[in-house]
Amino acid sequence: MRDAEHLLELLKEVYDPELNVNIVDLGLVYEVREEPDRIYVRMTLTTPGCPLHDTIVGGARWVLAEKTGKSNVDIDLVWEPRWSPSMMSEKAKEQLGFF
Repeated sequence: MRDAEHLLELLKEVYDPELNVNIVDLGLVYEVREEPDRIYVRMTLTTPGCPLHDTIVGGARWVLAEKTGKSNVDIDLVWEPRWSPSMMSEKAKEQLGFF
């Protein structure tokens, strides 16, 4: 089984198309773990009404299934805690001009 760090590295391939920053550096992924029969991801989006919901969630599901060979990828989309720019990595903040 892969550890959470490896799975997070895989998820860095998924970008928010509007911001052009990966979902891990944006701070959208709260938890990821591989279990014997599935991969579980608890994540959020920048806003509840995000028009790219299907693109981002579908991208996360696809990359994990493709790179791990597990077809059961369970994405739990949550709104608590609510996302804020403070959750972004320093790299993402720099990329978006927060400094």
